[in-house]
Amino acid sequence: MTSIAPLSRRAVLGLAAAGLLAAATARAETPCCATGDLGLIVERATGSLIVVDQSERAAVGRIEGLGDLSHASLVYSPDERYAFVFGRDGGLTKVDILARTIVKRVVQAGNSIGGAISDDGRLVAVSNYEPGGVRVFDADTLDMVADIPTGSKTVGLVDAPGRRFVFSLWDAGATWIADMSGAAPAITKLAGVGTNPYDGLITGDGRTYIAGLFGEDGLVRIDLWAKRPKPERILPHYGRGREKLPVYKMPHLEGWALAGDQFVLPAVGQHEVLWMDARDFREVARTPTHGQPVFAMARPGGRQVWVNYAHPLNDTIQVIDSQSHEIVHELTPGPAVLHMEFTARGTEVWVSVRDADRVDIYDAVTFEKLGEITAKSPSGIFFTARAHRIGL
Repeated sequence: MTSIAPLSRRAVLGLAAAGLLAAATARAETPCCATGDLGLIVERATGSLIVVDQSERAAVGRIEGLGDLSHASLVYSPDERYAFVFGRDGGLTKVDILARTIVKRVVQAGNSIGGAISDDGRLVAVSNYEPGGVRVFDADTLDMVADIPTGSKTVGLVDAPGRRFVFSLWDAGATWIADMSGAAPAITKLAGVGTNPYDGLITGDGRTYIAGLFGEDGLVRIDLWAKRPKPERILPHYGRGREKLPVYKMPHLEGWALAGDQFVLPAVGQHEVLWMDARDFREVARTPTHGQPVFAMARPGGRQVWVNYAHPLNDTIQVIDSQSHEIVHELTPGPAVLHMEFTARGTEVWVSVRDADRVDIYDAVTFEKLGEITAKSPSGIFFTARAHRIGL
């Protein structure tokens, strides 16, 4: 009978090292699954998404069957593999951008307006018009874990540190903070925010929530670091004594930007953007613009702000210097410029031109057009770098 001699410690370590090397080699030969270069473009008319590669400036796939995406937005899981898409028809859809498939889709309400993902990536919240309120879902299964009725349309939903969500109530003039860190939601209700808050923003440090008011001039801010947060009015009566124009399109979530130490805010019903000192919330300047601003988005680093406009002047983008507050460049990409998205370090900006069925790509420094991608009625553009930013 042949016996097998026990292996020496050195031999065991050698085999283990060989195994690790083999595994590493196998991994190196595995097709790359990185997602940091990817993004999604919403095709609103067809209920589909285009998967794009930033470095290649190209479309690499399409995901279909997401319902009504006429006012859609999305957020990413922390690993940047999954996106949670919020459709106008109340649909919440989880998609796998590597496999380019729908993982799961639920229709959780009749009319929705955006959503957010918790800071730990485990919860997804949806803001609803019909029925009013916010519903919260498990990010893995899309099972509902909390229903927060408000008796009002909810807007301006953002994530905040500490597994919290902050949102405003259009009809009630209030802002609620939902703390989801415990077994059941703990709701802090702040009344007296103002008439018809229409949108919200949270700063990158998670400290300040700002809501815009449609029913009156001015905005409201809430210090989320305060022991007892309370609403405080800012920029009151910024349109005082001036004729308010018809509002063709409301400024959007993210339609406000932080450029250096200044907030840049589209003025509702006016052809101008407002500049506000981020330290004391005092107005410091105004810039007359081509039309009613929709998005005022700061290039990463804050050196310039790119602004697009509401119908009927929505074929144009203006670039404003954040130091001089002067317009330094103007582009006319084409009919219905709906959205802009910067690459993570601000080298390029991608622009959706809905009625031309394409997305244009520009050098954000020289303004040279670098390329374009064909898309069906494109609206929102979302790169995966958003996964690591508060409020996006």
